[in-house]
This record gives sequence, structure tokens and C-alpha cells, in this order.
Amino acid sequence: MVLGNKHHDCRSDADDMDNRHGVTPMTTDAPTYDETVTDIEDTFGLVPGYLSALPEEALINEWPTMKRFMFGQSEIEPKTRELVGLAVAGAIGCEFCRHFHKGAAQLHGATEEELAELSFLASYTPRYSAMIQAQDYDINQFKSEVEQIAGHLQEQAEADD
Repeated sequence: MVLGNKHHDCRSDADDMDNRHGVTPMTTDAPTYDETVTDIEDTFGLVPGYLSALPEEALINEWPTMKRFMFGQSEIEPKTRELVGLAVAGAIGCEFCRHFHKGAAQLHGATEEELAELSFLASYTPRYSAMIQAQDYDINQFKSEVEQIAGHLQEQAEADD
């Protein structure tokens, strides 16, 4: 790419951006379809039908990201990651995701009490979103009020210290 009179290497900027955001840049030595299938089998003990139904190229590209964020190291602890997944699954009404993330959360130590609390908390965002949207509430007013609330809570927290 040419910017002005200088040549600019887009790949290095993309790599820098990817590295800053914790994303591994794509490489040319991607695994083959058979290697991907073997890795899925090694991880899950089988290749679930929903993955085998994907086109080969899509599976090759999808699996490394899925594996990394579902089973690898990330900034979010595994139990928390699965509880978030369960809350989202509940909010969007996905029975498949709900079943997976509840089981995974339990495998990572989520208690019945945590699951009960999560089921209640997961309803807040969709419920209040529906109420506020139905009111056609002014977004700028909402943002202003959130800032005021945050300031008040911060003052309370500092007073408690």
C-alpha cells in the first residue's frame, strides 16, 4: 500500500494491532482439515455434529479460536467464563449453549447457589433493556444519570474506607 510517497507495510500494522489485542495473527502454516479433526477429537473425545457440519475451511479457521477461548488461557478464569456464557445463553434463549455452559461451569466448580444467583442476574439486562427501550428513553439522559450514579457510588466506597 502506498501512503503519500512512502510504502507502507499493512501486515506489520495488522500484526501489531493483533498483538495489542491478544489476537494471534493468522499464519500461512494453518493445520490441515485432518489435523484439525484430530485436534478436536483429542480435545472433546469426538467431533460434535455441529462442528463436522461446517465447511472444511470454516472448521480449520474456527477451531483454534474456539479452543483457545473455551479451553485455553485467557484473562477470564474458566468458571467465570462459563458463567458468562450461561448468562448470555439464557438471555438469547439458546438451549444448546445453556446446556453446554451450565455443565462446563459446574465442571469448573460453580455451585448450585452461584447458578441460582446467575439465573436471577441474567434476567436484569434484557428486562431493563426492554423497559428502557419501550420508554424510548433518551440515551444522553441515561448516560448522564449513569455518570451521576457512578460518582455517588464511588463517594460511598471512599467513605467506607
